[in-house]
Amino acid sequence: MRLLLDLGNTRLKWAWQAPSGEWLAEGAVDWRVDVAATLATAWAQLPAPSQVVGASVVDVSREEQVAAVVRRLSGLSVNWMRTPAQACGVRNAYAEPQRLGVDRFLVMVAARAAGQGPHVLASVGTALTLDSLDAEGRHLGGLIAPGPQLMQQSLFEATARIRPEHPGAIVELADNTADAVASGCWQAAAALVERFASRAAARLGTVPELVLGGGDAPILLPLLSLPARLTQDGVLRGLAVWAVAQQ
Repeated sequence: MRLLLDLGNTRLKWAWQAPSGEWLAEGAVDWRVDVAATLATAWAQLPAPSQVVGASVVDVSREEQVAAVVRRLSGLSVNWMRTPAQACGVRNAYAEPQRLGVDRFLVMVAARAAGQGPHVLASVGTALTLDSLDAEGRHLGGLIAPGPQLMQQSLFEATARIRPEHPGAIVELADNTADAVASGCWQAAAALVERFASRAAARLGTVPELVLGGGDAPILLPLLSLPARLTQDGVLRGLAVWAVAQQ
């Protein structure tokens, strides 16, 4: 039995994986709540894991908080994956491999394991990350921008008069500030994804599959003029592939 942990910027996601590969249980917890208590309650009735693997983009203190819960419930230590230069058929483009977010690397691992590329991987959450992966598993590089929600928050914090009284709708042309802010930020994200995918296609000499993941991916998908596929839990699925490779 394997416990998979994805420590993201906004929340922690987890999955309990059977030896067959099937997920027996999964869940998520926001960092703003009592994480230790929430995890202890969620995991109390689940079978004891024989292996615990994790990926983290957060600070060491939060990693240690989660590791302490794991030790109390199972007596095991977390095997934290740190971004490698190469693993599971994916070759990291960064000159300093460890500086590529482990979440981005694992999403590429999951895409590679799911089918031959090339791929463009877009993760839409607190940040909007974009990565290009060729058919041989070579990472060609990527981009990072604020996610649409963070764009809006940053705009509100940096201006005195943009204070919408209600959440905006996403429209083509807005006639009020709330809709203008929401639409501008979401359309900016869509335009960046499309531009990145177009440039990747030109470099690859073929049209890559565009794969969207992250909590806000379902909102972004209908704004794109390019065909794209939604995926869920890319980091956890990539982590499961990596964990098997370590055995």
